[in-house]
Amino acid sequence: MCSGKTTLGRELAARMHLRFLDLDEFIENETGHTINELFARVGEARFRLMETEALRRVAGMTDVVISCGGGTPCHSDNMELMNEKGTTVWLWTSPERIISRLQMPVHRVKRPATAGLTDEEIAQMVHRSLEQRTGFYAMARLKFDSTRIETAEETVETAAELAQILRKESDG
Repeated sequence: MCSGKTTLGRELAARMHLRFLDLDEFIENETGHTINELFARVGEARFRLMETEALRRVAGMTDVVISCGGGTPCHSDNMELMNEKGTTVWLWTSPERIISRLQMPVHRVKRPATAGLTDEEIAQMVHRSLEQRTGFYAMARLKFDSTRIETAEETVETAAELAQILRKESDG
């Protein structure tokens, strides 16, 4: 959560002249419901099945940067599928930065996991989530520090750095 998958993904796709696809937006467009609504209506277990189905549909796309939710790699065989179909990147951000981003009002509203939580509860949730998810994230082909995306200028610079790494990866 809040590592910059969408923010950095959009800029990276533009810089590399690729399409951008946010998996959560894809699911919302397909179902006509927000992720928050889906969590409330069908629960997390059913949502994760829907997410895996959506991931399988988009995994075969080419010339695209796909941003997935923070829990996507941790369910079914999603991480294996992503590694098989493309170059996976773990956008690493310090827990402190993630917590500060999640405590911003804009993020509290749109994220089902943080709705109604206190600052302390958000911090506990972040640490717990990272403990549970890091093993899955570590399966990504590349690990990239996405801490510096607080301003538009930082996002552009960070996307340029990642684009350069990915170009070297595809050339090698």
